[in-house]
Amino acid sequence: MPTAAAPGGDGLDEAVTIGVSVHVPEPYGSRVQDARAGYGDPLARSIPTHVTLLPPTETRTGLLPGIERHLRAVAAAQRPFRMLLQGSGTFRPVSPVVFVRVEEGAQECRVLEAEVRSGPLARELAFPYHPHVTVAHGLPEPVLDAAYEGTKRFRAAFEVTEFVLSRFGADAVWRPCAAFRFGGA
Repeated sequence: MPTAAAPGGDGLDEAVTIGVSVHVPEPYGSRVQDARAGYGDPLARSIPTHVTLLPPTETRTGLLPGIERHLRAVAAAQRPFRMLLQGSGTFRPVSPVVFVRVEEGAQECRVLEAEVRSGPLARELAFPYHPHVTVAHGLPEPVLDAAYEGTKRFRAAFEVTEFVLSRFGADAVWRPCAAFRFGGA
């Protein structure tokens, strides 16, 4: 079966892992990354601080132009909204994750997530969607306890005007590759 040429590639329609998220702006993004690193989370510096809209999803490079068209259409239909990140939460005992809660903007994230995860990005999720910002993941229980306590006083408020498509690199680092501004931004 013939395959589409990968942009800048060797003619193969290569597999690529992508994700879509709302990035947390500075100085808040660095503060969360610093906290993650302080708790010993090995992923702290390889993932920009974000609220996930599409979890890691494998696709083919030949499908990326259609995916980007889909994301542009989703973004064009959105309006900016205020996000307030405040306090700590956890998915334990189901999953060893401590996070900052999305206090304002959660409903807008749910709408965005459903729109993003449709069309060419339609897929089932392992867990129901819950917007959050991860602070610690897969660490020993005492460290997760400390992260939960240390995050209780975290607070960040900002305007969300876009979401970002990122690619997972061979070096295990997530890198933004395109931003999609909202139609009303």
